[in-house]
Amino acid sequence: MALQISATNPEHPALLLELPWDVPLEDWPEEYLVPLPRGISRHVVRYARAGDEVIAVKELAERPALREYELLRDLDRLGIPAVDPLAVVTGRTDADGAPLESVLITRHLGGSMPYRSMFETTMRPATMHRLMDALAVLLVRLHLAGFAWGDCSLSNTLFRRDAGAYAAYLVDAETGDLHPRLSPGQREYDLDLARVNISGELLDLEASGALHPSVDPIEFGMEICARYRGLWDELTRTSVYPAGKHHYIERRIRRLNELGFDVAEMQIEHAPHGDTVSFVPKVVDAGHHQRQLLRLTGLDTEENQARRLLNDLESWMATQDDYAPGDPPPSSRLRSNRGDPHGARPEVLAHRWVREVFRPTVRAVPPELRGSMDPAEIYHQLLEHRWYLSERAQHDIGLDTAVEDYIRNILPKARKTLQPTAE
Repeated sequence: MALQISATNPEHPALLLELPWDVPLEDWPEEYLVPLPRGISRHVVRYARAGDEVIAVKELAERPALREYELLRDLDRLGIPAVDPLAVVTGRTDADGAPLESVLITRHLGGSMPYRSMFETTMRPATMHRLMDALAVLLVRLHLAGFAWGDCSLSNTLFRRDAGAYAAYLVDAETGDLHPRLSPGQREYDLDLARVNISGELLDLEASGALHPSVDPIEFGMEICARYRGLWDELTRTSVYPAGKHHYIERRIRRLNELGFDVAEMQIEHAPHGDTVSFVPKVVDAGHHQRQLLRLTGLDTEENQARRLLNDLESWMATQDDYAPGDPPPSSRLRSNRGDPHGARPEVLAHRWVREVFRPTVRAVPPELRGSMDPAEIYHQLLEHRWYLSERAQHDIGLDTAVEDYIRNILPKARKTLQPTAE
């Protein structure tokens, strides 16, 4: 069978042909590899360079490789945080003509780290709680989309910084299945697997001395269940309100927005006697703040980063001369243009903020000091530093002063900790 490359982008096959497909992946020469931290995997995985891109190459049998490739493409279409599938290479043979396993190729997720690399220095329990939050959000999003993971674990997840929190991305979809809708039993099975896997992974870290002494691996395994159920209930439960109290429904929707979810479809029913109203979200989409920020500014960020940048944008808008005292407050102007005679103004001001505030501020930080931080995370860190210095000075010290102090006093000492490996 001849070598075949099935790719999502027509440019990728030409770049991928330069890699040594006639050599088993574990024997690839160093000249092709990129030294990035790897998590535990049942398969051989290597990072390599293809043109200007860093790719992850996983060796496995042809059928599961093609299946996982299609599942990752489905998740991408659904907007689920997962690694980006690029290609599948089949028909590999070595120099003697003996068959080699197929490979699945995904794009390296910039700024991400596997959990074991994050535990190279002992991670504080508070940081571990944030990891559990991120993993619970990912699992809920998968289940809302009808995806049964089949092997939820820390090992099958990558984490990226997200404005003081973390964002979790699915890495391994090999055991997954996509359905129109998941049953409670399917969700509970996934959740029970997550509990067992996470407890086992933390017990392994404990045995190696990499776990904080106050962390109980079994309790942290149970924590993913509690956090998942709390979020799932908030997103899917039926609320019953007194008739005429329509603002209660709006309050519920706002609470979901604060959690980072939009209500795309809802069901509202009046009781037979007309004294109560039942409200249940039917379709809930994640990325509320991401979509707002992208619509207003063109910036594509993680959810918590988007929330933080929107808050800064609102504060900046309120200081502009063309923000009239009689205008609606900035928060309502950003969240909705309905009934606003100045409907076009938020977008104009938002692009001015990107051009005059966001980009110059990020560019002031030398690239060699940024580590793995993306522009949105850099801006968040600068806002945090501004708040800290302002609290110490008991007045607003301004963003320019905060940037200068951050570059001079913080980044040179923290270059090693800019990678998401320690807290």
